Amino acid sequence: MTVYIDIIFLENLIINYIILYATGIISKAKIKQLRIILSSIIGATYSIMNYIVNIQIYSSVLLKILLSILMIYVAYKPQNFKLLGKKIILFYLVSFVFAGAALGIIYMVNSHNITIQNGILVGSYTIKTIFIGVIIAFFIIIVGFNIIKTKISKKDLICNIKVDINGKSIKTKAMIDTGNFLKEPITNTPVVVLEHTLLYDVIPKQILNNMDKILGGDLKDIPEEIQSQYISKLKVIPFSTLGKQNGMLLGIKSDKLVIENEESNKVIDKVIVGIYNKSLTKRGEYRALVGIWAS
Repeated sequence: MTVYIDIIFLENLIINYIILYATGIISKAKIKQLRIILSSIIGATYSIMNYIVNIQIYSSVLLKILLSILMIYVAYKPQNFKLLGKKIILFYLVSFVFAGAALGIIYMVNSHNITIQNGILVGSYTIKTIFIGVIIAFFIIIVGFNIIKTKISKKDLICNIKVDINGKSIKTKAMIDTGNFLKEPITNTPVVVLEHTLLYDVIPKQILNNMDKILGGDLKDIPEEIQSQYISKLKVIPFSTLGKQNGMLLGIKSDKLVIENEESNKVIDKVIVGIYNKSLTKRGEYRALVGIWAS
């Protein structure tokens, strides 16, 4: 069987790229194409060396682990060892799933001309077969991990947020509600729901304590000075969640919403704050709700 080094290099380059790219999507990392390509080249070069130079050290588990660490660091440059460890574990999970799916397709298409030499898959299969295999494997991985993500616990869906309104900041814990698609109907701006008690230092109490009356058009308990300053800024948001059908929330435009996570903060400039006049949970695990757009 004739083996072409350039074909082996190209195949491994493509496979490494797909695995690294899928790892980035699943971990919600910031993807930089140049870094992923460079990391893929490192992995493909190792594959060529492992095939050409039959030295035991090239096949050692330790060297392969070190190679994985190098590839992840080059591709995503994690900020600490914890994030590096998470990405390496995810990289291996994706690799194992990918290998099973891709090899399954290749063997189904052309199993009689496939062999493994020095740990490298070689054979007379075409680049087209490789592309079909990697594309199917990629979608299996992404769909599979998305299904798994829907099963994660409520604790994993809680994050820290900071909301800026009228030059003041409110910090609290929020739950990412995957079924929450709440938006302000006129501008289609996403809505973050906050318990009204969080806003006492930001919005006058006369508004917060009379939200039902304001929604009903009764402004007699609101001083004229406050009316002139705030009423035009308030929004009316229809909703059918929070234990109530066809309800209405009072909302106000925020200056900025910051969603904090381990890697980097997500900043959203255009967000409406929906004011909820009760507690979202009995134990106070979180005091705000954000939609799936925040994840």
